[in-house]
Amino acid sequence: MIKEWELLESRVDRDYRVFRIQSELAVSPRTNKVGTFYTIDTRDWVNVIPVTPDGKIVMIKQYRHGSKEVTLEIPGGLVDEHDPREAAERELLEETGYQGNSAELLGFVNPNPAIFNNLCHTYLIENAQEVSEKTLDPNEDIEVVLMSPEEIPAIIARGGINHSLVIVAFHFFFMKNPCLR
Repeated sequence: MIKEWELLESRVDRDYRVFRIQSELAVSPRTNKVGTFYTIDTRDWVNVIPVTPDGKIVMIKQYRHGSKEVTLEIPGGLVDEHDPREAAERELLEETGYQGNSAELLGFVNPNPAIFNNLCHTYLIENAQEVSEKTLDPNEDIEVVLMSPEEIPAIIARGGINHSLVIVAFHFFFMKNPCLR
């Protein structure tokens, strides 16, 4: 039976604006040997699937420095406080200028439990309508794109959406709405 490891020490190795690298010493319950592990300590994230009154999904395109490409995604970002629902509504408005009904939690995942300590929450916001201009951060450049939900599976299949957390978000969405696949 797998058991939890005993944590002997945890310290900040590096501190960046949106995450910290933790260096941890832990004892294996199987071997009693001490191992060194590096984990990423960061706040929770949110993803939002906004659906307009006529059933379109509000998507965004933006350049991603990690992959060095323009990606097709859904709005999302960091949870500033402890309320992911509030963060979902805020991120939608900031990145797209859209607002809608109160956010409904569809599900959450741990992005990579081997190294991350956070969760990514996926919310559905229905009746999303453009109510203002986008209020982007200085380092953001986002284009809003409206798409039919029926288009999404084929776009994912051909690699047009390749962000794993966006794909998981659509998994939650289509589990709730199987007739849209």
